[in-house]
Formats: sequence, C-alpha cells, structure tokens
Amino acid sequence: MWYPIKTPNFIKLFFPNLLWHFPATSPPCLYLTFDDGPIPEVTEWVLMQLKEYEAKATFFCIGHNVVKHPNVYDRILSEGHRVGNHTYNHLNGWKHKTDEYLENVKKCAQVVDSKLFRPPYGRLRNSQSRQLLKEQYRPVMWDVIAGDFDRTIDGERCWQNILRYSKNGAIIVLHDSKKAWPRLKYLLPRLLEHYSKLGYIFQSIE
Repeated sequence: MWYPIKTPNFIKLFFPNLLWHFPATSPPCLYLTFDDGPIPEVTEWVLMQLKEYEAKATFFCIGHNVVKHPNVYDRILSEGHRVGNHTYNHLNGWKHKTDEYLENVKKCAQVVDSKLFRPPYGRLRNSQSRQLLKEQYRPVMWDVIAGDFDRTIDGERCWQNILRYSKNGAIIVLHDSKKAWPRLKYLLPRLLEHYSKLGYIFQSIE
C-alpha cells in the first residue's frame, strides 16, 4: 500500500479550492482530525487524551456510525470539538456517480450538522467537488497523514511520519477506528505530549 505521508505541493496547487493546511501562527498550532468514527472505546479514549492537554480536534464522522453510537457523537460535541461530514457509508468518490455520492453526503448531513466535509480515501471527482462547493460545503483535505490505518506498519512508524512532516499550521489525519486503534494508542499520547512541550496548541477547524 502506497500513499504520500506529506501531501505534495503540486496536488495542493491543482486543487486550490480544497483546504490542505493553515498559515503558520504564533503560538504554533496543529489541526488534528479524526476520520471514520464515532466508535465506542476508541473515540472515547481519544476524547480523554485530548482533554488531558486541553486540545480541540475535528472529527469527520460516518453517518452510519453516528446513528449506531449517538451518545459518543454527542460527547464529541459536548466537549467542544467540531464535527464534519464523511459521507453516510464511507463512499469512494471515484467509484460512485456524482448524484449517488451527493445523496450519501446529504444522508449523512441529516445526522451530522456541519458544512465541513472530508471525502473518504481523499478521493473526489471534480464534478463532486464543484457541487459540494456550490452547496457551500468546505472540503477539508490534509497536509500530513500518519498512516495509522495501515496494518503493515507499527505505531512507531506512524509517530515518525508525524515528527518528520508536521509543521505549524498542518492538518493531520488520524483515525478513531478499530482498524487504526493499535497504532493510534501508541501515537496519539506521544504526539500530544511532544508538541505541547514545544509550545504548540491544538485547534479544531472552524
């Protein structure tokens, strides 16, 4: 499995209407995002870790999981984090027609009240992107992906991916899923502790 840990600049330039990162700030800031939840135990553990460091994050939720686990979803909101639409069934935009894809986004919007949107797998047709922007969604991509979903690597490799590429203003992708759980448990505490000691803050995407 190959995927770029750091999103190449030429991709960002090719899709300027998508949000990839934020400008550097003082104090320095990282934008942690979590995809594919909410999942009991995993998402709840993430929330506890974030609370310890007074960190805010953005959770891109699958609509089906919100319906299954409404209490976990409500806890995300009650603890001051932001949520985003990640489709109802985690659809791959390259494999679905635009109308079908957008209907799935709208179905998710019935249970996830947000105009933030992240396409599963980062795969989105131009026609889908244009329509989402027309309907005033804010498509959010990323600057750095840890790779915690990748069963062929371990938590230390994921942590090194973050250390090597994350800079002030970066949007970082993590996953609050059962698949990513073994690596996320190793990675997230180290990330929060390390960057907090460097004076970073962690903010949600508005």
